[in-house]
Amino acid sequence: MSATSHLTPTPAPAARLALKTDGVPRGLLDGAWWPRSRDLSAELATLTAVLDPLWGRITRVAVNPEHWPVIPRKVPVAGHIVKVGWFATELDPHKLLLLSYGTGRWDLLVIPPETGAEAAARLMAAASDRTGPPLTASALMAADAAASASSSRTTKAPVSSATHRRAGDHPRPDAEPLAGLES
Repeated sequence: MSATSHLTPTPAPAARLALKTDGVPRGLLDGAWWPRSRDLSAELATLTAVLDPLWGRITRVAVNPEHWPVIPRKVPVAGHIVKVGWFATELDPHKLLLLSYGTGRWDLLVIPPETGAEAAARLMAAASDRTGPPLTASALMAADAAASASSSRTTKAPVSSATHRRAGDHPRPDAEPLAGLES
């Protein structure tokens, strides 16, 4: 008697991706991608499965090696091969460049896998926003980090300006004077 095990393959999770809508003027970024790991071979297969039907067959990808420990030269994906290259100084460390026959070049912000869900959602929204400022991938990451740090400082310790005004400090000219502190 033999025991047979029937294993059902589990599908790969969908790519976490936010793209600018069609008809939106191209900027420095065409959207954002939040991979689940730093395994570029596995992550590219998931990403191209989503992008191939939208943009045409992805044929080449370029990355900056700063955040990818292993960069394969070729990655088999959905019946074809994607060639992978890297540029240490010419390509933003937080950007992925994709080339396809159908639509040409696409630039995606790469959100580090260890980024929290809230920060990743903000970054994905900013990178795919058609009205947002034209920031590079690294500038967008830095701006979000600065805003997050500023926000956490103000929410952790709210401080009344009345109790911490030093000699020589002046309130904004358009600010209403605080009760009891009028000059």
